[in-house]
Amino acid sequence: MLLGTLAFGLLAASSAALAQAPKDGRIGYVLTKRVWAIHESERGEVECPQGFNTGPREEYAMLFPEDSGKTYTELETRLMREGLAFHTTDETPLPFFDAQGPTAYGLNLDGEVGPEDFTNPEGEEGVDNQMYRAMGCINAYRTDGVIWFFATDDMYRNAYNRWLIELTNVDDLSNDDDVTVTTYRGLDELTRDGTGTAFIAGATQQVDTRWGQRFIEQFKGKIVDGVLTTDPVESITIPWSQPGVSTGVYVVRDLQLRLDLTDKTADGLWAGYLDVNSFSHQLNTNWATHHQSYGQLSASSLHRAARRLADAYPDPETGKNTAISTAVHVSFVQAHIDHPDDDTRVAGLEAPR
Repeated sequence: MLLGTLAFGLLAASSAALAQAPKDGRIGYVLTKRVWAIHESERGEVECPQGFNTGPREEYAMLFPEDSGKTYTELETRLMREGLAFHTTDETPLPFFDAQGPTAYGLNLDGEVGPEDFTNPEGEEGVDNQMYRAMGCINAYRTDGVIWFFATDDMYRNAYNRWLIELTNVDDLSNDDDVTVTTYRGLDELTRDGTGTAFIAGATQQVDTRWGQRFIEQFKGKIVDGVLTTDPVESITIPWSQPGVSTGVYVVRDLQLRLDLTDKTADGLWAGYLDVNSFSHQLNTNWATHHQSYGQLSASSLHRAARRLADAYPDPETGKNTAISTAVHVSFVQAHIDHPDDDTRVAGLEAPR
């Protein structure tokens, strides 16, 4: 009995040591889940007291009612509405409901507590997440909505746009005041467990250095009590495409990560100021109006709301903000990141301690 207890204790101590000191001070993770950070009450009664927003089909019926007695051309109806999904000139007075309430997920991106800021469920004030106001009452982005569903389904089916993070100069996964974080695009499938519904750690991900150079960024961070927080990244491009679609990226300013780390997983948030035009371009090149309709998602109405609620990076000519504070729930599993021999971009980025 004593030997068994001793052996168990040694095994536990060994596991803890491995968790605290990754081999060569390096550990990688691959993204397995990404969902927009929407704070939801039951049936949306708190954040959506006016109800949920309508989609393209409902808007079309309001604009061009069949019983109006008018005859419309294809150009002034369907083609006009499709064009407005990509452009900023739409001033159609259609109803749109922003999410209400004082609570939202996210991070304090500007270091201030202002009248438009939220408090997160843990009580942290100053949370910046205006995208929540724009998305919160659109069914597509809520739990079990079409965007929510395919964001997970994408992980099962699409190997092309893996987002990888690698931590280097790590002395301790529990506490380390100086670590380096590098992002990449990966090229490999995820490995599922026996149920087929979860992903397991330990597989290999190849870094895409041929076509993925623009996704390689390096920045600093620290680990406190097992939580990684990073310094803001001035600008970063994140791969974000849907199954069967090879293109789709977001441009994010001042990106920060807050992740609970273990030697097997990383869970938490990325937050930053999402460029509105890159958001709308990704949406409309990855989701046809037909598919948006399943979740009552009107791209033109959402784009108009995002422009209205944008809260950072004003255009030097117009003075209008071009980026909107955003937060995304993310989960990763540990992965062995395979660097090709010609990984010169990464070598050039290596930050000194």
